[in-house]
Amino acid sequence: MSGYSELIKNFEKTRDYMRDFFIYGFKVRGDFGQKSARTYDDEKRRAESWLGDVLRYDDSIRGRQISISADSGRIFENPLYRAYYSKSFTDNDIKLHFFILDILRDGDTLCLKEIVEAIDARFGTLFEEQTVRNKLKEYVDEGLLKSEKRGKTAFFSICDICCDLPPSLADAIKFFSEAGHFGVVGNSILKAANTKNDIFFIKHNYIVHTLEDILLPDILRAIDEKRSIEFKSFSAKRPNDTEGHDFTAVPLGIFCSVQTGRRYLAAYIPDQRRFHSFRLDKIKKIKLGGVYADHDLIYQKFIKNLPHCFGVSFGSRHDNGHVEPLKITFSIDETTEDHIIRRIEREKRCGIFEKTAENTYTLTLDVFDPNEAMHWVKSFIGRIKSIEGGSEGLRERFYSDMERMYKMYCETE
Repeated sequence: MSGYSELIKNFEKTRDYMRDFFIYGFKVRGDFGQKSARTYDDEKRRAESWLGDVLRYDDSIRGRQISISADSGRIFENPLYRAYYSKSFTDNDIKLHFFILDILRDGDTLCLKEIVEAIDARFGTLFEEQTVRNKLKEYVDEGLLKSEKRGKTAFFSICDICCDLPPSLADAIKFFSEAGHFGVVGNSILKAANTKNDIFFIKHNYIVHTLEDILLPDILRAIDEKRSIEFKSFSAKRPNDTEGHDFTAVPLGIFCSVQTGRRYLAAYIPDQRRFHSFRLDKIKKIKLGGVYADHDLIYQKFIKNLPHCFGVSFGSRHDNGHVEPLKITFSIDETTEDHIIRRIEREKRCGIFEKTAENTYTLTLDVFDPNEAMHWVKSFIGRIKSIEGGSEGLRERFYSDMERMYKMYCETE
């Protein structure tokens, strides 16, 4: 029977567990259906060892719920970065780590055969060339070693790593470590320089994004090289969706919702001839595909469609999309509510906002998905005179919501 280990082999599993149980914070032990209850206990202990100081425990009738409780405006470092610094390794991994670095520490540049012979001569341990080759390739990919070809033979040496950061550069990295995408890279540089972010707090810092950053290198590479990708996406509307759906799509950009803070992959699905947005936190197992022949044409259509996206949704339309007009009429007191006028002007995005009568204004939107706009429109409850356009279901839902609110707050027995 295998024992418990704090180290991880599959970051994808750790990412799912931390997101579903610790970030969303509504699942309990009985909701863990992937494997046995013991697997849940192992996963929980592993994550608790990283996040113990920012966890909250709530007992309910369903069981104990564990979630992250951290005010991002009061912490200097994203606690989720700690998951990236835990990794599984074998006995040979440990030995080769020290053997290879010790042999190359004097600045020598050696080929594979010379390294294998040096390990045998200096440490009395003979490794197969393929085992050492794999470790050398891994360290080249991670930036610990550099490789150069001399003829057909690859030679390896230690990379020059400078850990002394000038104050101005250190401040920039401290800011980047918390404010930018791939902030864990900045955090790693600070750790290598034996320093920490002690300057910047980020009030509205979506710390969960760091768990999605692991997907971005492949997505950005595919965008840069105009390639397609294959991936598995899970439904956000069906919490019990454990199988997901396989997609082949052409990535075109990354969207960030200003309403929820969530990030989305904007992509074109050739089989369905449509654009679509996928939540990054619901994507797994990205695999790079080949170059997409019509990429430039599709990208031009993508740019043409963007002005008709109120948020991140393209609706359910084909290549060129189909816009639905939506007209909202507001009653606004011009003498006392100038701040409302300025707010709509600032937040209307792709809409046209104009005065149509005294204390009456209209906002006209031509968007793919009017439902996205309605979430924002509802924040002006009390000033909305009428809603025209959109689908019949959209209007019925709005008026139904108003009736329910009236019954809840205005009717008296």
